[in-house]
Amino acid sequence: MTHSTSEASAQAPVASAQAPEASSQAPAANNAPAPESWIGEGPVLLDYAEGVATLTLNRPGSANGMNIELMQALYRAIMVVHRAPDVRVLHLRGAGANFCAGGDVREFASKGEALGDFLREVTAYLQVAIGALIRLKAVVVTEVHGYAAGGGGLGLVCASDVVIAGSGAKFLAGATRVGMAPDAGSSVILPHLVGFRRAAEIMLSNRIVDAAEAQAIGLITRCVPDDALQAEAKKAARLYASGAPLALAATKRLLWNALDVERALPEEARTVSELSFTADSREGLAAVIGKRKPVFTGR
Repeated sequence: MTHSTSEASAQAPVASAQAPEASSQAPAANNAPAPESWIGEGPVLLDYAEGVATLTLNRPGSANGMNIELMQALYRAIMVVHRAPDVRVLHLRGAGANFCAGGDVREFASKGEALGDFLREVTAYLQVAIGALIRLKAVVVTEVHGYAAGGGGLGLVCASDVVIAGSGAKFLAGATRVGMAPDAGSSVILPHLVGFRRAAEIMLSNRIVDAAEAQAIGLITRCVPDDALQAEAKKAARLYASGAPLALAATKRLLWNALDVERALPEEARTVSELSFTADSREGLAAVIGKRKPVFTGR
């Protein structure tokens, strides 16, 4: 599951897809066609042009907070890309003011004492989406603006191959703030990216990491001015799309195999489910919604 929209949630207002057929000819570079709409409506959009599939998280009014519909749609969209042999790059982005502010805390809080049972299902969708993203042959280039928080935001950043962030982007683990634990493979990937000590501090303190620091510690690939973000992300996507696809896919597979992320996903899911039955998790969610400091009792 994803968790804690945190500060981002306080600032944000609270289709079945078929794989396209592979094209027989590459379009001329000087006559770029309009993107094809593979998924044109719903909580996730998917477009394709010239080797690049653009996946847009599309709940801007909720800071792209991950409810169960978005997580289901995310997995379906990634699987469309898996089945499309012409895709060399997946360009991942978010609509609106934020990339993804984490889990939809209002939906989670509405489940009350049934939250744990609900999160078993939610976590399963997030797990398979993250696993599918990591195993995707296409290079994943993620464009980050605003908040990237919780398993939905920071988790997707961690599971990406290349991350370009605007200078105003903010990164937040968020899990323990709502009485839960990290998920989306972030408990394994983040320490490999930034080192154990720094990962522990980021996850245990829930402090915000700005884009400049994120670049300095290796959380992201590059920080660029906010007004240049979209152009730089598209430039990076085109760069990888022009590379040798078999070699890039093989290199990506070797890099991710070394981390063995998928082995950690079931333990993360079990831990999150157990914690979601606690009074502290319900208090944490209520505190985020109420924009107040939580009072944890260890129950």
